[in-house]
Amino acid sequence: MEKSVRLQKILELVRVRNITRQDEIASLLAELGFGVTQASISRDLDELGIVKVDGFYTLPALDKRKAKLGVMSVEAAGDVLIVVKSEPGFASAAATQIDSAGMGEVVGTIAGDDTIFVAVRKPNQQRAVIKRLLEMFGG
Repeated sequence: MEKSVRLQKILELVRVRNITRQDEIASLLAELGFGVTQASISRDLDELGIVKVDGFYTLPALDKRKAKLGVMSVEAAGDVLIVVKSEPGFASAAATQIDSAGMGEVVGTIAGDDTIFVAVRKPNQQRAVIKRLLEMFGG
């Protein structure tokens, strides 16, 4: 499976489980159909900015992860759509962050390899969401 999907799954696993070892991540990913080595997991964790705190892998504060998610631009497209461009392989991870940010104005996201479509509920909410996304990703 694609690296971007694997990165998204690692983010989800670390967010919802108390993981203490990389081999736990490897086992959980194997159950989901990912064949991955411990070395790859180590690189993925580093790439995502995931660190061990009090013995558990945890997601660092968003501001420490901005550069890790590879977001390069955020711009309007029409009245209720926003296009977020990222480095290849990072769109799924960035979309997960957007979905988890609790923005009520956002209906949902669709992520490819390097592009995310963000749909907002109303045209008058688009500008505020763009501003928030730029703050989230350091744009």
